[in-house]
This record gives sequence, C-alpha cells and structure tokens, in this order.
Amino acid sequence: MSQEQVAADASEDALAEIAVVDYGLGNLRSVTRGLERAGAAVEITDDRDAIRSADGIVLPGVGAFREGVENAGPFRDALLEAAEDGQPVFGICLGMQMLLTDSEEAEREGQGDARGLDLIPGTNRRFDEGQKVPHMGWNELDVEREHPLLNGVDTVGSENRRADGNGGSVDGEYAYFVHSYYAVPDDEQAVVATTDYGRDFASVVANEDGTVFGTQFHPEKSGETGLTILRNFVDICADQ
Repeated sequence: MSQEQVAADASEDALAEIAVVDYGLGNLRSVTRGLERAGAAVEITDDRDAIRSADGIVLPGVGAFREGVENAGPFRDALLEAAEDGQPVFGICLGMQMLLTDSEEAEREGQGDARGLDLIPGTNRRFDEGQKVPHMGWNELDVEREHPLLNGVDTVGSENRRADGNGGSVDGEYAYFVHSYYAVPDDEQAVVATTDYGRDFASVVANEDGTVFGTQFHPEKSGETGLTILRNFVDICADQ
C-alpha cells in the first residue's frame, strides 16, 4: 500500500480534521503526533484557506510574544474570522498567550507594544521577582469551572473519576510547563483552571462561548492527561 493510500485511509477514519498553524514557531511535530494519537487528521499549514476549512485550529508556540504575533500576522484575519464563526481555536503555550490582548514581555524587552489576537481580553505578566523563571516542569492543575476540554480523565489509580463512570476532570492531575509569563484575563470567568507557582495563575483559559481556549502547558508533553485533553479537543471539533 502506498504512503498516499495510508494517509487517505487515516484521514477517512479520523474524527476531525485539524489545522496546525505553521507561522515559524512551535513544536509542530510533537503537537501533530499528539493530535493524531487523539484521533485527528492533521495538516501543518500556512495556507489561510486550509486553516478556515478545517474542523478546528491549533495555534502552537514557543518563544517571545512579539515575534509570535508578528509571525502570525498573515493569519490574523483567518483566526479572527474562525473564532467569530465558532470554529474551535486552541492556543498552546505561547499560542495561548497570543489569544490575549497584549503582554508585558514586549515592553520589558524594549520592543514597544505588541498586540495579540484579543480573542480573550487580558494581558500576560511576568512572574514576580524572586520566582525562578522559566517555570519549567510538571505542576498541578486546579479546575475552577467546567469546560469540555478538561473532562474525562480516566487514569489508572485516579481519584478524580466522575460518578457516571466515564472518568473525571483534570482536577489534581499534572501537566508540563515551560514559560516565564502567565495570562491574566480581564474577565475572571475566562479562567478555567489555575496552577500554583508561588501564586495562582491561569493555566487554562476560554472565551465566553467556549470555542476559543488555550493551555499554558504543553498537552502534547503531558502524558495521559495531555492526551485526554487533546482527545477532548478533537471531540469538540467533531461536534461542531
């Protein structure tokens, strides 16, 4: 069987088609593998039409806020249109920070203002002096409110199983972080989960409609908890 036929068969069996935005930053291959394990057909793309035609969009990212928003500039309109139309948009790490309005990072580095997508109004702030940065490694998630992205963890030995037997939430589970700045949404209701690193910060955020959301941690590097979150994302996209 040819590689093209294998790819076609995989796409036919996929639960949803996901576009991973390629704007020059981000661990695209790891995210892609995680999404494929979660049941998605994935296209890494810098084509705006492909982004808009997918069932869902992932905006990954590793690096500086200003560089991220500048590199993603050609896709800004496509991302804003997708969010307005209710197409699921999932920001990961820097991608989550780019969902907000702005960041202290550009000002701190003497780069002036840099405007994010403003899909979740708010700013990104640097951890306080005296805290080790970057915040790197495994840390605990504290779920503040329900969101379908965080449902259904069914880890062996977990005490967070739901009464219906379908697993629990990610409350109390661990995820993998690498960041020096954290999101502070204007609306507290945008905070879905928090994590303690000398202070509580938003580790999962979502807009009012629940179709634009982000994780400060890397689900693709967060073991079974991360895989469950990616599966939840694929399910959200499949249900649109």
